[in-house]
Amino acid sequence: MSRPRFQYRPPNFAAAPLATAPDARFTPAPADGVLPDGFFSTTNLPTYVKLPGGDWRRPRLPRMDCVIVQAGAEDLVVTEPRRVRSGDKVAVGAAEDGSEGIFVHAEGFLGRTHSPNEFRFMAAEVSRERPVDYGVLAQLLGEEKQRGGKILWVIGPALVHARAREDMIWFIENGYCQTLLGGNAVAVHDLEAAIFGTTLGMSSSGESVEGGHGLHMRAINAIRRAGSIEKAVGQRIVKSGIMHALVTNRVPYVLAGSIRDDGPLPGVLADTLAAQDAMRAHTASATFAIFVATALHAIAVGNMLPAFVDTGVTDDIRPLTTICVDQTEFVVTKLRDRGTHQAYGVVTNAQDFMHVLRFYIERWQQATPVATPARSSR
Repeated sequence: MSRPRFQYRPPNFAAAPLATAPDARFTPAPADGVLPDGFFSTTNLPTYVKLPGGDWRRPRLPRMDCVIVQAGAEDLVVTEPRRVRSGDKVAVGAAEDGSEGIFVHAEGFLGRTHSPNEFRFMAAEVSRERPVDYGVLAQLLGEEKQRGGKILWVIGPALVHARAREDMIWFIENGYCQTLLGGNAVAVHDLEAAIFGTTLGMSSSGESVEGGHGLHMRAINAIRRAGSIEKAVGQRIVKSGIMHALVTNRVPYVLAGSIRDDGPLPGVLADTLAAQDAMRAHTASATFAIFVATALHAIAVGNMLPAFVDTGVTDDIRPLTTICVDQTEFVVTKLRDRGTHQAYGVVTNAQDFMHVLRFYIERWQQATPVATPARSSR
């Protein structure tokens, strides 16, 4: 089976115009959370900063819509503006072509054959009529597991309603999920299914049950009475489901709250910035991402992800494969418009995607002789 191969080509710093580029400039922040005039706003693409002495360095923890802070003589880190402290040295400049000591390498995966405006890792078109090569997606996901990568899932409650719950459990139990991000709702509906066998008061056949409208509230109450999701699993109040699989397989998860939340469940982070920090702790080390049926969380997490994976070896980086699944083109297009250029859009419902991807992964596993490593609990 053939699939796209992406070979990163690092910049040639010995050639013009980068060879004669000036050192990057840094200006102290005037106050906590306040940036100096002319600060450089980061992208999610490979970025290099020229330090005194001629060394070009990539900042740590890359993500878009942040700033570059010089934490040490040769240590650069991408930092959220709210984390900047008075006196921190913040990179300044507007140019991305190296003329101000900062170079954004938009063509690194294109072999310098396209313009930055055409930058993409996979096909850019998003349409429900465009065929999806599940064989390629399964191979990419399987190879990511083989190399011991950190596969991050971001899911919405529609995944539970669409009867894709068992497939998500399978991916967790078989080592294809190292972190799960979501909101209060997806956990509530999964726990309702585990305790009462319904989601939003509907049976597995889609029929409403008597008193079903309040079952999600009863599920929340059961978890609150137990003290936490983990304690509910330990007390066998919850014996199955996505949250049960996460807890029993020691897969970390983050549940971010919203104004719409019922409850919320214990452990849901109602403070928006606390939730962002918790998610950021996982996106910073993610090497593969799958977003399923969750518009707001997909766009939010997409904005936290770099477009590439830094392997730790100089100039050895690869695309951070990102798959976004939704029933409408809008969500996938919006994600790409917000800067997640590498997103591979799949316009379909959650149930079909999860069922078919699992089928192709199982077939890929049978055809792949190399033993996959044990699931990581990172």
